[in-house]
Amino acid sequence: MPRSLVLIIYNLLLPVFFIVAFPAWLLKMWQRGGYGTGLWQRFGKFKLEASAEPQDVVYIHAVSVGEVLIALKLIKKWLEVEPSLKVVLAATTSTGHEVAQQKAPDGVRVIYSPLDFAWIVRAVMRRFQPRQIVLIEAEVWPNLVNTARRMEIPVAMVNARLSKRSERRFKKYAALIEPLFAMVDLVCVQYEGDAERFAELGINPSNIHVTGSIKLDPSGGTAPQKREAFQAMLDDFNTDGEIGRKMILLASSHAGEESLVADALQTSASDALLVVVPRHAERRAEVLGDLESSGFEVVLSSQYQAPKNAAKACLLVDTTGELCDWTAHADVVVIGKSWLAQGGQNPAEAIVAGVPVITGPHMGNFEPLVSMLCDAGGITMLSSASELGKALQDVLADHEHAGQVCQRAKNVLANHQNAVQKTIELLNMNASVSRGNMQEYEQDHE
Repeated sequence: MPRSLVLIIYNLLLPVFFIVAFPAWLLKMWQRGGYGTGLWQRFGKFKLEASAEPQDVVYIHAVSVGEVLIALKLIKKWLEVEPSLKVVLAATTSTGHEVAQQKAPDGVRVIYSPLDFAWIVRAVMRRFQPRQIVLIEAEVWPNLVNTARRMEIPVAMVNARLSKRSERRFKKYAALIEPLFAMVDLVCVQYEGDAERFAELGINPSNIHVTGSIKLDPSGGTAPQKREAFQAMLDDFNTDGEIGRKMILLASSHAGEESLVADALQTSASDALLVVVPRHAERRAEVLGDLESSGFEVVLSSQYQAPKNAAKACLLVDTTGELCDWTAHADVVVIGKSWLAQGGQNPAEAIVAGVPVITGPHMGNFEPLVSMLCDAGGITMLSSASELGKALQDVLADHEHAGQVCQRAKNVLANHQNAVQKTIELLNMNASVSRGNMQEYEQDHE
């Protein structure tokens, strides 16, 4: 299907979808704390005058917290190489925006991603005049990439991955998707398999490069760090005068998984502390109720008070952007979205922190990494939740074996060494593509 026809269809349907989805979108923003000034930025309206904004920037588009953290890792390394680099980091979700504001290096302009209406995107592009647009993973918004193409702004996708499941889904709509992906000038993928799948979606194979995963690159970024404030909380959960109670971290859990892990912990006869970090903090009331039903006294990190009965208590982390550093305190990490939901969550942070990982059977979004970890004996993947109690008991009881598992996992991650540096080099080459005359474009569209 011609690209022009795809864009016509998209731009006819987009207002309808927006009107239908707008109330639910506002509600979600309010629940996640993003209602307010961010709303206007999404429509291309800013408090700063355009003359006060950075221009000739690298414009990086990241959706939520995970993508933002990848973007920040890339930005920090890039600024080490090129200190004069000007960067705009656009986050889609309010939680992603919050993390970006908290952790972005000085000088990085953090904004909310504009809605993908052509007139809004054009206004934002004119404001910042990007020399390059960088999409984290596979977020290809039609009007964003089309506007970039018409302005002759190079577009790159980095840390891109495409599971076999996603490929099958995309191929159902190949006529609509292929013309959009064809507008991307550079694709940096994590694995050879990703390269093959993206080529099937209309991207020129010569534009696809295997760099490894930015997130998994052990040579870039900051490893999970223990925080004194976190340790102080954990110390309150020690029982009978003990020091250093072992901790089980349920990471990025989805609905129903909190009860599943809580029940497994109780059947394992372990006295380890359960710390739960849900994927979405706004689920706190639901998660709290499920954990209390499992017999726990639940302490919220956002309203922290020492537990009344430490032996019967667990900690629910209902604040955003803290998972990475909580991982550093854990003795074992149980990966969410791998038990009752499909796809799994990324085990990399736990591996980098030197913490053993247990997953459920549904980790398809992180292939081939998970298969490589399993083959190397660097991760414990269980076929059902009925095995979890014993698995937790075994990991916590054998420290030496757990250390060996962690080392094997780190050896697998070594395959991604220097992924950040490789990506930066390719992005710099991509930016050398001529952008043409933006003034001429603007005059044509006044």
